[in-house]
Amino acid sequence: MHERYILALDQGTTSSRAMLFDRQGRVVSFAQKEFAQIYPQPGWVEHDPRQIWSTQAGVAAEALAHAGVPPGALAAIGISNQRETTIVWDRATGEPVYPAIVWQDRRTAGLCEQLQAAGLEATVRARTGLPIDAYFSATKLRWVLDHVHGARDKARQGRLAFGTVDSWLVWNFSRGALHVTDVSNAARTMLFNIHTRSWDDDLLAALDIPRSMLPTVCASSQVYGHTSAEVLGAEVALAGIAGDQQAALFGQMCTSPGMVKNTYGTGCFLVMNTGATPIESRHHLLTTIAWQIGERVDYALEGSIFIGGAVVQWLRDGLGLIAGAGEVEALAASVAHADGVYLVPAFVGLGAPYWNARARGSLFGVTRGTTAAHLARAALEAIAYQAVDVLEAMQADAGLCIGEMRVDGGASANDLLLQFQADMLGVDAVRPRVTETTALGAAYLAGLAVGYWSSIDELRGQWQLERRFAPRMPRPQVESRLAGWRRAVRAATAWADDAG
Repeated sequence: MHERYILALDQGTTSSRAMLFDRQGRVVSFAQKEFAQIYPQPGWVEHDPRQIWSTQAGVAAEALAHAGVPPGALAAIGISNQRETTIVWDRATGEPVYPAIVWQDRRTAGLCEQLQAAGLEATVRARTGLPIDAYFSATKLRWVLDHVHGARDKARQGRLAFGTVDSWLVWNFSRGALHVTDVSNAARTMLFNIHTRSWDDDLLAALDIPRSMLPTVCASSQVYGHTSAEVLGAEVALAGIAGDQQAALFGQMCTSPGMVKNTYGTGCFLVMNTGATPIESRHHLLTTIAWQIGERVDYALEGSIFIGGAVVQWLRDGLGLIAGAGEVEALAASVAHADGVYLVPAFVGLGAPYWNARARGSLFGVTRGTTAAHLARAALEAIAYQAVDVLEAMQADAGLCIGEMRVDGGASANDLLLQFQADMLGVDAVRPRVTETTALGAAYLAGLAVGYWSSIDELRGQWQLERRFAPRMPRPQVESRLAGWRRAVRAATAWADDAG
């Protein structure tokens, strides 16, 4: 019998990727293609849904071709995706009625303010675990119905379909046979009751969204159906779906309550598994669904940091202190410490747990002796400090103390950052051998559904450590550094608030 594989599709905000995994969870083949970012006016961000589909189908075929693997050798396909991005299409033709409105898009901020003024905030948070915000899908969908000619009439006639990117991909892979999503993506729409695990009729009514548009909500690991043979050349089981951050949590095998992963990307996403019980946050975090496997649902707390690795890009592109991101570690390591310099990278406001949209980037403690190296070190330290703030909020909400933080994403390759992160947290920062955890999580979910892997216990056995960073800075020194950071954050927010 020929070797069989799992194909993971990782549809992100700027590119579509495909990875082929074997039974040991190793990457056999990889393909990636970027697609256009569309900015029609300030605050608006769009994608072409056809381009999302064509690039994702293209890299899927490319990954198979690179490895010389025929489609018939695939045991299943798993999908992870950029979350909250909203697509509406015609059920009969499969054609989008409007470009995809991306999660970053802020055009519906005014509508969100109206919903808040109508007193819906408490209901939305209690049922969905989310605040009312333009980030989520609901108001984007409402905008399409309000602004695309004929859309509302077609929707009321049952002729339009709504989906997040996972739904759009499954629809196209199945040639319109399947209109589904999973609980982790449904939980990011602001229309899904995370307690009853169903679309919320009261919220649909408040936003005037016909229920007929919505996909069927399924588990994150089950056989939804199969690809059309004409798409890949064989009928392959579509068997796993999860939003990107939840997929990364699963790929990191954070399957027990209190386990945490931090993805160091452009921003940072900290997610904590809280087990079978959703925990309402008192510290401005999101309560969400991590995944559903069988009848078991795991919930999570999530904190978003707007500027993570982007602060390194700013050192490169904004200040010209480095020629490439890879140079920042050596520059920062050329000094023993930041010499009292603190950078608060609130370039687009502060995310969790502060949520101050008016805050802006601020630099404190600069002296005549401050050098480029001190700025580089302060920039890396700022990434770690922000993670400490979010993690402390998570631990307070969950009443759980973590034993380690598993890390992934581009900046997780920076040893200086991870050592400082461990020092500030007081727990180990742990880097796995396979850092493509988003795609791996999607592969694992699909493989479990078809019996390619027997159990979560088997998958835990595959997780391999690349390096563990243990705390080594004396605690009084840590407390002094954290006190300085908090002072800097207070100063940055006071400056913003005083602007009136």
